[in-house]
Amino acid sequence: MTINLGPTDINTSPAVEFRNVSLSFDDQPALSDISFRLEHGEMIFLTGVSGSGKSVLLRLAIGLLKPDAGQIFIDGHEIETLEESGLLAIRGGLMGIVFQEDSLFTGLTVYENTAYRLEEHGWTEEEIEKTVSEVLQFVGLKGEEDKLPEELSGGMKRRLEIARAMIGWPQIMLYDEPTMSLDPIMAIQVLDLVIRARDIKKVSSLYVTKKIYEIPHLANFYASETADGGDVLITKAPSSKLPRTRVIVLDEGKIAFAGTVDEFQASDLAVVKELLALDHHDHSKDPYFTDPWDKDRRPKEEVF
Repeated sequence: MTINLGPTDINTSPAVEFRNVSLSFDDQPALSDISFRLEHGEMIFLTGVSGSGKSVLLRLAIGLLKPDAGQIFIDGHEIETLEESGLLAIRGGLMGIVFQEDSLFTGLTVYENTAYRLEEHGWTEEEIEKTVSEVLQFVGLKGEEDKLPEELSGGMKRRLEIARAMIGWPQIMLYDEPTMSLDPIMAIQVLDLVIRARDIKKVSSLYVTKKIYEIPHLANFYASETADGGDVLITKAPSSKLPRTRVIVLDEGKIAFAGTVDEFQASDLAVVKELLALDHHDHSKDPYFTDPWDKDRRPKEEVF
């Protein structure tokens, strides 16, 4: 199914662009004069302490909030100028978002939750069945189609949230702390999904996190398909295949830092040092699984 928002030059237009964007709530600034570009095929990590404006930025990007000042462009289209049909096209096919909070429909099965957005936008039953099957396979939930959310573990619920956001393979993904409240093994599964979507499906992404150790992991691992196309391997990337990534640090609604992952880790800025100091855990011995769905290599998930 084709999403048509009108003419644009995809070769020159970034996936997402903010130009001097500001927004306040009850005269309290949430974001102030924010400008950046997310290029096609790029991943930007948005980090900062709680209340710095990260989630607000994502909601502006997908059109759930409107800025007080400035312009926001999605794939070359200024979203303030779009009709309701254009906004629905963005939310329905061009972009996907994984929220912090649980947004699953508790009365719908895994299949129905995943298919919901496609049904809203008039896909045929045959198209829906094929697309749902593909995305559930991608997130490791094949065979769980008839279960309700209450029958899933915390990690499985989060993977279902990602399946719903990725249905139809949007060009742009927004992740709002997708591993929040997950244990390390479940979190690795989610990070692997993010890497697979970026590298195999060529998804551009804004990734919000306060878990600073996730940034070098996502920046230094990449996904590739085996020669026969049957499997996807996630391995540490050689220098020639490092993903295109950057870091933006928000502080009190303003961009305090923007640069590469290496520049972020070496920065002397007080706000960056504070964030780096919050992560005291030694992650060198954290578990890593080439195939995160191999149940022989991890404890069986329990329903909470």
